[in-house]
Amino acid sequence: MKSGRGLALLVATATIALVVAGTLWPNLAATSAWDARARIAGFSSSSQSAVNNVLQAIGRHDWQGAYASLANKEEFSEPEFERDLTGSYGSLRSYANLDGFDIKPLRASADDAQIRARLRWSSVVGTFQDSRDLRVIRSGDRWKVVWPIVKEPRVPPQVIPVNYLRWDVIYRGPQDDWGAQDVESPHVRIVAMHPVDHGGEVAVLGELLNEDIVPAFVTVKATLLASNGAAIGDEDSFDKICHVLLPKQVTPFRIDFPKVRLAQVGSVRIQPSSALVPASADPVIEIQSQRLSPLPDPSLRGELVNQSGQVVNVAHVIGTFYDHRGQIIWVADQYPDRALLPQTPVPFSIPLPADVSTKVGTFRAVVSTYSASRFQ
Repeated sequence: MKSGRGLALLVATATIALVVAGTLWPNLAATSAWDARARIAGFSSSSQSAVNNVLQAIGRHDWQGAYASLANKEEFSEPEFERDLTGSYGSLRSYANLDGFDIKPLRASADDAQIRARLRWSSVVGTFQDSRDLRVIRSGDRWKVVWPIVKEPRVPPQVIPVNYLRWDVIYRGPQDDWGAQDVESPHVRIVAMHPVDHGGEVAVLGELLNEDIVPAFVTVKATLLASNGAAIGDEDSFDKICHVLLPKQVTPFRIDFPKVRLAQVGSVRIQPSSALVPASADPVIEIQSQRLSPLPDPSLRGELVNQSGQVVNVAHVIGTFYDHRGQIIWVADQYPDRALLPQTPVPFSIPLPADVSTKVGTFRAVVSTYSASRFQ
């Protein structure tokens, strides 16, 4: 039991440390790249160079320089422009850096053009993309970008009643004579497991049930065994899983084994573990308008609505995909880059491999959340 609590504390501490590190020490390699190309910035003699200059300034965190070169500055302030790019309320964008971008001209005339910019952001939990269709207009002998700002919604003052379950845990202290045994670890069970070969590598897909009446912090470890019983590799479900499960909740998991082919695997040994942790059923996140988008951009899309009165800084959406027989064929996830404000929909999009998307019969999505207020 003590080792389980130690694991939970270790993972939580590591997560917070990564977030702090990502904030205080951003991607230095990316920053150096922007500085090396800073000499390109300046006079915009074409629509594409105007877009390049703005995006390079954003990569250097030169908000003033990027804002000054826009054609529609009167529509929003410089702080609003910065918040559009860096987010607010401690969202994933707050801990991200622009790692690169691609631009694609859509149309052009002598005085007007439209260019699609795909921005690649790096964060402590991976990368995400932001696509913007930018209008560029000619002003004299210069080109300027019309920035399509996405303003943060304003939540009106209101009272939101909450009625939710909460579990607190009291452990035996060093001076307490409760005997040698602490509270028992929650009972969890693997309810589905299916190894697949994807892209020439093995992925172990499955679902884990907390069958207890108390919340659990869960992890899953998998060991691939050859036909002779020898271990091929050990991995765990660090990211593709909801770690905190309330009673009777189910989480999907995916464990990837790079450089291992399914033909090498004779069997899979699964080892779930759990630790008792305090938890609550708040915040409640509703998933609305779930739908599958077909090829050429297959994905599971929808909206997350925070039904509580507290801000959710970072949300993690995990999708489980089944074939028409009900067997798991894929598990994928996404971290929306915006904070979840109360009663405010935030879109999500979980990308799907093309070969998997044509086999999907049903799907299910679950959400886990991180709120800074819980650690204050």
